[in-house]
Amino acid sequence: MESNRLIVVGVDGSDGGRRALDWAADEAAVRGGAVQAVAAWRWDRIEVGPMTQATGPVDEEQRARTLLDDEIRGLFLRKGAACPVAGEVVEGPAADVLTAAARTADLLVLGSHGHSRLRHTVLGSVSEECVRKANCPVVVVPVPAPTTRTSTEPALRG
Repeated sequence: MESNRLIVVGVDGSDGGRRALDWAADEAAVRGGAVQAVAAWRWDRIEVGPMTQATGPVDEEQRARTLLDDEIRGLFLRKGAACPVAGEVVEGPAADVLTAAARTADLLVLGSHGHSRLRHTVLGSVSEECVRKANCPVVVVPVPAPTTRTSTEPALRG
């Protein structure tokens, strides 16, 4: 089977998604490949209360497009144009959208959000679902471990 050197990456505007996009761009540059950044969106929520902003599916899709454009622009500012990057906004559940986009890819890259156990139990995990459904290898870029200081001495000396 010949490789098409395509890396699909999930982008959602989070730090995890940004780390995944950076990692995917670096990996594609090494492989001589391209990146397909994918933002999934859905309109399935009911917004109530005085502090919520009433939006609809058209607004939600536009929000996803703007988010994806901003993330790709940010990637170019951080990394330059080391490899081709295309963007795609698709309606649907994130895991379904991402695994479908990666059907012919060499790799699917996702960012870990480091959510608490409670949030994971209630909401599930897109990365876990992608690992089960994907036809290609899946890389989950982890949340950086928090640094802990064991010394009481100042970190910087004057």
